[in-house]
Amino acid sequence: MKRNITKHETPGLTLTRRGFLGATASVTAAAIALPKGASGAAAANTEGDVLDVAIIGAGLAGLTAARDLQRAGCTSFVVLEARDRVGGRTLNHDLGKGYFSEAGGQWIGPGQTAILDLARELGVGTFPTHWQGKLTILAGDARATIESDGGFGTDPVLRHELEQMAKLVPSGAPWTSPRAAEFDAMSLADWLATKNLAPEDQFNWVLAATLTTGTAPTKISLLHYLALINSAGCNYERLEAIKDGAQETRIAGGSQILSVKMAEALGDKVRLATPVLRIENWKDGPVALHTPQGIVRARSVIVALSPPLCNQIAFDPPLPDKRRELQRRWPANAPMRKTVHVYRKAFWREQGYNGWIVQARGPVLWAFDNSPEDVSFGVITAFVNNGVLPSDPKQAEAELSRVYAQAFGDEALHPVAYHDYDWGKADRWSLSCASPVPPGFYTTYGDALHPAVGRLIWSGTETAEIWATSMDGAVRSGHKAALQALRDAGTRKTA
Repeated sequence: MKRNITKHETPGLTLTRRGFLGATASVTAAAIALPKGASGAAAANTEGDVLDVAIIGAGLAGLTAARDLQRAGCTSFVVLEARDRVGGRTLNHDLGKGYFSEAGGQWIGPGQTAILDLARELGVGTFPTHWQGKLTILAGDARATIESDGGFGTDPVLRHELEQMAKLVPSGAPWTSPRAAEFDAMSLADWLATKNLAPEDQFNWVLAATLTTGTAPTKISLLHYLALINSAGCNYERLEAIKDGAQETRIAGGSQILSVKMAEALGDKVRLATPVLRIENWKDGPVALHTPQGIVRARSVIVALSPPLCNQIAFDPPLPDKRRELQRRWPANAPMRKTVHVYRKAFWREQGYNGWIVQARGPVLWAFDNSPEDVSFGVITAFVNNGVLPSDPKQAEAELSRVYAQAFGDEALHPVAYHDYDWGKADRWSLSCASPVPPGFYTTYGDALHPAVGRLIWSGTETAEIWATSMDGAVRSGHKAALQALRDAGTRKTA
């Protein structure tokens, strides 16, 4: 492995590929314009009209379900979206001239066939994530570079141990594992603490898990983490890596383009700025969904929301105790914040860098090259430490520019545009970008996650059988919910 150290490196600092991470111990772009045919007006049904299906949420899950209904010949449905845009936890920053950078979910990889199939059907292309070149490690004034292999270099012995345990944890129902009680009684951090890791190795695992789940290993159930590895074919690196991993591929036009295209095809079936505030008669139907624009009535309802967002809806009668507690206690503590620096060119590539930066005790968790496929200009996107980076966008831009200059030189001090998106503060309809599940949760409430309750069908990436919490999982959950709604409609017609 090539290793280049600048003259500013601290003497005695030792960096290996396996331990390289351990050496490091407002929004200025609006959402994509409303799709043609979508609006926030006239949510109420015609007097006496009862739809076959109402879908709550116009993210990947809800729009996939709507698209499946339409393709199956069902025309009696509507999609109700609280925001004034589609896409849910995918959102594009418009960089101009047809280029975009993703503020939310953005990557797909091997095994994530549902979202790849959707992209192909919609005529949306993909291209590889850039990772080739030298990555940069910053620790105070120390700076070092290492040739990247497209992964994060965690301990292969521990990876193998996790993979073997993951074989016992069904990704869609981890609470059914024969060792569920044991694995759910501890956090990922608790398990790592039994391995007597060196501080640098400990940091490797903390950073990798934080980037995947959105929170620290102390707040992640080992059972949940094993379920994620199981989704990736019991292959840790397929879950975490860029090369041959779940971050391998980007979506041309930005990930939100998938939702935009689906919504355009659905036309006025999609109603924006129409939050559902109350749901009545969900047991027997027709279900009444109360919105600021009126009441929508439907025989079935697909709730394509993350569980904590369901707490913003009043249910009459109240939901069953376990389902209600699942929603009330589901964590919304992983908002994530992503920033974007746009440059006239990707000058770091000319210097042999891949754009990756990992920093100890600083604002950058991980920065990476997010430039367009044609590299007509350069983009550095970062997952940042909200507790360290100023909340003011101008101050944040300046501080991050100084970090990037330490990594790549003074040219990094002069971005031509900056974007900043904090999912915890963006709007009340997000709350959290990711859904890390804490210890004890799945074995207590997990069996209430999937089953329909009366006429309510639960959807969203958290309910996916595989790749839960990812964009692929959202698409899979939409397919499943639509099929269930169609089956229910058929059952009622033959009853």
